[in-house]
Amino acid sequence: MTTESPSQNETTPEKPEIDLETETSHQWGDSAPKGGRTVLNRILKDGAKVPLFLGQTVVKSLRDVGYNSTTSAICEHIDNALQWGADEVRVYFNQSGKRGAYKMDVLVLDNGQGMPPHVLKVATSFGGSMVYENRSGIGRFGMGMKTAALSMSPVLDVYSWQEPQAIYSMTLDVEAIGSSRSNLVELDDPELHADLPSEITDILTIPMAFPKNPDDTQWLFAEDRDEVREQLGNSGTIVFMPDCDRLTYRTAKPLVEHATQVLGRVYRRYIAEGKKIFVNNRQVEAFDPTYWMTSARHTKVAEITTKQSQLIRSWPVEIPVEEDSTTVSTALVKLYMLPIQEWGSLPRKVLKNNLQVFGDHTVSFMRNDREVEIGSSYRKLGVSKHSDNNWLRLQIDFSGELDEAFGVAANKQGVRPKGYVLKAIHDKIGEELKKTRDTIKKSKAEQSAATSGTGVGKAERQASDTDVFQGKQLPFKEPTTEEEKAALDQNLRALAVGLKRDDESDDEAFERVNSSNYIITFRHDDYWPFYHCDFQYGKVILTINKAHPFFTQVWQPLAEIAKSVDGNGHETDDGVLIPQETATKCPDLLVAIQLLLLSLGRTQSHMSLDVEEHRKMFETLRREWSGNFKTQLETK
Repeated sequence: MTTESPSQNETTPEKPEIDLETETSHQWGDSAPKGGRTVLNRILKDGAKVPLFLGQTVVKSLRDVGYNSTTSAICEHIDNALQWGADEVRVYFNQSGKRGAYKMDVLVLDNGQGMPPHVLKVATSFGGSMVYENRSGIGRFGMGMKTAALSMSPVLDVYSWQEPQAIYSMTLDVEAIGSSRSNLVELDDPELHADLPSEITDILTIPMAFPKNPDDTQWLFAEDRDEVREQLGNSGTIVFMPDCDRLTYRTAKPLVEHATQVLGRVYRRYIAEGKKIFVNNRQVEAFDPTYWMTSARHTKVAEITTKQSQLIRSWPVEIPVEEDSTTVSTALVKLYMLPIQEWGSLPRKVLKNNLQVFGDHTVSFMRNDREVEIGSSYRKLGVSKHSDNNWLRLQIDFSGELDEAFGVAANKQGVRPKGYVLKAIHDKIGEELKKTRDTIKKSKAEQSAATSGTGVGKAERQASDTDVFQGKQLPFKEPTTEEEKAALDQNLRALAVGLKRDDESDDEAFERVNSSNYIITFRHDDYWPFYHCDFQYGKVILTINKAHPFFTQVWQPLAEIAKSVDGNGHETDDGVLIPQETATKCPDLLVAIQLLLLSLGRTQSHMSLDVEEHRKMFETLRREWSGNFKTQLETK
């Protein structure tokens, strides 16, 4: 089969002429910058030189750089302030207007060294930085101030001064830039002002809408315009973002509360050194998730006497700046254990709200003394989100030289450590981490046993009260003479001393043992069965082994819920909420398990009395049952 070619008389249809204006512009979204559309059409139609960046679209796109929260964006401005020598930074969330239509302005003021006009102009440009690629400080790329501000507001105003009443300002307006029809978007020169505009002066002199509680005193920057001039001092910078349209929350209260909480932790070392940070005129206190800093907020909790965690060990870890690189930098890893013996018996509300022990704070990554990430699940480090890990802390310090190794992004939001980094750290800390976790597990078990209740427990009391209904009575002969009573009293006192709880006196222990036919006590022994039954002086003594997984996986969790359940249900250490309907059944379930074992002890006491074969049989049963039970509980 052949294909005929067109004859000379036939012509190939010509393609229609393309209208570049229509072809390029109609595919843009309705909200695309009009100036950018014009520039692009001009380039395509006229063959003009193509700039590396189309300023109209780049600036608008950078509004979506992706900060985790408004507080994360605020940190960029605080970073700059601290980098340039500020010892006081003030953050304002200025809420105005009526409910449902609030207007929110955000302002950050610092008393750093300020910028001369030519530096201010450079700093307002994207990539403009006086410390580009200098990894010794907080900043590095010259992008943070702009991207952070525009992530909140379409307008950025920067005011900076190096002498009184000589304030220079620069403005970035996304809409104005997007309307520019120039191939090269250039910045205007800074404007000179003798005073700040009234909208900024008002923020610095008028109490914020939140906090408004009389107990939350606001420390105003100044009382009036004249005092503002004086308080501004010889140098400083103000970053102002008016009429914000992209904030994490729409009202001042949650913005202030979140910023106050996070900033105190992120900049804890700077605050400890004497730097002051204010949010809506309230000074931020340092919060140290390792509980090692003696000046941090947790030391003011009235209920605690132990103010500091225990530093278990510190490891310098040599890490290549890139995988297989011969250039290395040292990261410092520290392992802490919280004072579980002293804090473990505190009310849950104190641990959760005041001390924040159950917060997501197990591992903290510190870059050049500024926290860049914190969390509780780093499995390749040997750390997962588990209740035992609430009582230990890891802090990993590294310098900017290891940014690529730790995967630090330009906006300093989080880390993504390379595999070789995590392995190097885990190889150092793995063994000590396991030992610390075992110590915590043991302490929790002891704490749970010690706080299982004062006096005779419900199960012990219920077992005693129902004894009269049992078919067979306990094999014990009551004393009839005074001598026998005195001897029994002496024996019971000796028994009570051996069974005394940490919070009991000898007399209190005797009163408890003497008043009940059933006694529950605890022991920690890696080689013991999960329970042991004994019968002495008419008392069934049930001993629970805290080293057995029956205690840690069954008894202890139920006991913790039984102690802490309230009208809102129960929240576990891992943050899982057990509904009220379910949680309220746990105390009765624990009592039922206790009665199950007490009745077993009662039965064995009857059957073993004066029958050696029975006693040996029950010992073998306990040992074999306990081993089988442990295997089933521990094998996942």
